[in-house]
Amino acid sequence: MTPDEYCRQKAARSGSSFYYSFLFLDEARRKAITALYAFCREVDDVVDRNLEPAVAKHKLSWWREELSRLFDGAPQHPVTRALAEPVRRFSISQAQLEEVVAGMEMDLEYDAYPSFTELSLYCHRVAGVVGLMAASIFGHTASETERYAEDLGMAFQLTNILRDVREDAERGRIYIPLDELNRFGVAPEELRHGRTSDSIKTLFAFQAERARNYYARALGHLPAIDRPAQRSGLIMAEIYRTLLDEIERDGYRVLEHRIRLTPLRKLWIAWRVARRERRLQPGAAVA
Repeated sequence: MTPDEYCRQKAARSGSSFYYSFLFLDEARRKAITALYAFCREVDDVVDRNLEPAVAKHKLSWWREELSRLFDGAPQHPVTRALAEPVRRFSISQAQLEEVVAGMEMDLEYDAYPSFTELSLYCHRVAGVVGLMAASIFGHTASETERYAEDLGMAFQLTNILRDVREDAERGRIYIPLDELNRFGVAPEELRHGRTSDSIKTLFAFQAERARNYYARALGHLPAIDRPAQRSGLIMAEIYRTLLDEIERDGYRVLEHRIRLTPLRKLWIAWRVARRERRLQPGAAVA
């Protein structure tokens, strides 16, 4: 199995919505973003496998060493071997990849986040920085696109936190800030129960609104000149905002069941956004 095949299988097994945004990339960019996604999955799996903290820390330390080997030209793991060409071609830095590892290390330091200050640092590391790297792979010319990419990554992570709140709580992790739980009168243990009280609904609506604000900020930063190149990010934004709409439409009952979009619906959203962006390009024919 080649490194690229390993990364494709890693991405496919995850069942991620990101697959649908990769469909419209050229081969080099598709391989690069798939390798980046596989790297994120590898380091995320370290903290998601319920390993002893000391073992997980050791494995994340190994990944830090592997990143050094990658940038020294001697990667060992299939994922870092697949990343060797993209980091050079698309100007991805060792510091950016190390920030992702640092975010995973925060999962070993925090089982709950006191306030949004701490949570926002975590989201920046595990998602905002990933958004910046993805934007580099997709291609951009304007500096404002970097602000778009980081805010969009933050929005994705906040949406994931809301969607997965019960699953995370059952694994002993609470990503909704504790001061906000307290403000809305929700005890942390309530997140492990399958009941949606009025207080929980109000708390979750507040979290959803914060995510929506990040989507709005992100899209407000993206200049027209970079929209064609950033089409994959725009597809993901539409898929994730639709998921957020479904959570709201369902009455924020994420403690009772997992809200999902079907693969067919994701594919339809991807096609619709890709078609819309083509029509917005200067000189495009109007259907």
